[in-house]
Amino acid sequence: MGSQGSHHASKIPEIEAIKKETGFSQANIVRLHHRFRALDKEDKGYLSDSLDFRSFIHILAHFRPIEEDKPKDPSSQEPINSRRNKLKFAFQLYDQDKDGKISRNELLQVLRMMVGVQVTNEQLECIADRTIQESDLDNDNAISFEEFAKSLEKMNIEHKMSIRFLK
Repeated sequence: MGSQGSHHASKIPEIEAIKKETGFSQANIVRLHHRFRALDKEDKGYLSDSLDFRSFIHILAHFRPIEEDKPKDPSSQEPINSRRNKLKFAFQLYDQDKDGKISRNELLQVLRMMVGVQVTNEQLECIADRTIQESDLDNDNAISFEEFAKSLEKMNIEHKMSIRFLK
């Protein structure tokens, strides 16, 4: 990588702050910046009105593998790629109206986006109903973040929500 990598790093605004916020190394940030610029075909500096490079890398940081052997500093804030933050990120994808609950309709909407026409509406409704039934502990016909996290407590989120090439 050498001097070419450090030259490119100097063109990335606020790279030191991004390193601290995301936990990515300078080399990873440079590599991701190259990918971002390749996606930014019109060289506007953003992919959509709400997705500039800094937002892009923050989203990807959720998928950075957790470093098990790294010593934990009790005074520092929870890393963006912690289990809890990965769960919050996933929860927010479902909680379309941002009210802190996943409703049956929100669940159906996301399921439809994920599977398209490969699954019938009736099957999707069964999946949504069963998911709510199994996860909704307070019987309000919605899933709170706490219920969402509890329903996934046995799942290895740290592994499933990690992109290995970023390690």
